[in-house]
Amino acid sequence: MSSLSTSAGSRNAVLAFGAFGVGTSGYIVAGLLPSLVSELHVSATAAAQLVTSFAIAYAIGSPLFAAVTGRWERRTLLVAALVVTGLGNLFAAVAPGYTTLLLARVVTAVGAAVFTPAASAVAAELTTPERRGRAVAMVFGGLTVALIFGVPLGSLVSQQWDYEAAFLLVGVLSLAGAIAVRLVLPRVAPPPAVRLAERFAVARDKRVVALLVTTVLACLGAFMVYTLSSSLLAATAGITGGTVTVLLFCYGIGGALGNYLGGRAADRWGARVPVLLVLGGMTVVLALLPFTSVTVVGAGITFFVWGTITWAINPPMQHRLIELSPGHAGLALSLNASAIYLGVGLSGIVGGAVLTSAGPTVLPEIAAVLSAVAIAVMVFFWDTRRARRVEAREEVAVG
Repeated sequence: MSSLSTSAGSRNAVLAFGAFGVGTSGYIVAGLLPSLVSELHVSATAAAQLVTSFAIAYAIGSPLFAAVTGRWERRTLLVAALVVTGLGNLFAAVAPGYTTLLLARVVTAVGAAVFTPAASAVAAELTTPERRGRAVAMVFGGLTVALIFGVPLGSLVSQQWDYEAAFLLVGVLSLAGAIAVRLVLPRVAPPPAVRLAERFAVARDKRVVALLVTTVLACLGAFMVYTLSSSLLAATAGITGGTVTVLLFCYGIGGALGNYLGGRAADRWGARVPVLLVLGGMTVVLALLPFTSVTVVGAGITFFVWGTITWAINPPMQHRLIELSPGHAGLALSLNASAIYLGVGLSGIVGGAVLTSAGPTVLPEIAAVLSAVAIAVMVFFWDTRRARRVEAREEVAVG
């Protein structure tokens, strides 16, 4: 392996480690749910709002802070983002009650909202175009590793001690990521200066908007089930405690594989076919989830397949956004990050409402419908020829 490729691999590995801390910060509530309900004396629906507070703050903050920090040197920006994420988790570890914990989750989300899109853009910038999908996939690999190890580890820590210890651990990991980025990543110049209005011009492309809508729908469906999976598994197979942790581990292993395969598929076939195949597979798996998770073995296989399919969508979606907005890749990715966490935030609200009104076994069915709607959006708006004809008519009308 050449020194250049080794250097690129090291940089991407450090960015992935930072994404691991950020991803664990975002997803950890799913593993802590039983502990949070017990120690805070709140309902599962209320505990799920800790996901919502993080996700909504992330969704709002990502494009806002991408604009505010647009002229920051990229390494400095990434280090600062990880420090804020780490401090937010430490704040959560010492929060005296539910309301303060909600605030701590917002602080944590601010750092995460800055780090993930900036890290993806830096990874894409520091690699060749033909390896861009794999570079972005490696950064997102940190998020999937968070699902494999971070969330189950948090669940185990909370079972042995308490949820505060889990937040403390994640805070330390995030701060370690900040140190690693500072030591390994070179200085990376910020993108060229553009006016605020120009930063959001990318959102006028109907194809970009369709991708963002698809992301919201897919994440809403996936995370309304994932966040409340402990309630679902208890209802379908009577699974509780440490077995839930093992099944979350199965989901995360599948997610890592799916993220890798999604990056390879995007580099080889482009984005359209992988995205549509993933959404189709997600619809089927979610629709069958209540029937395939009635035993521990069946749930383990299903969670592995579900994780593989769900996480295969990120690299081709990122690849497509960079392709559509090469001059504003950072903003496009920040908007996509907002869409991801808007879906995650809505999942706490919608999932909680479904859980309260219809029960946990209905969650996957509603999620499957949302995934099917996402397919319809993709099929209708992906046609670049149609999009160019519409844009041409609009230009003629303006002229």
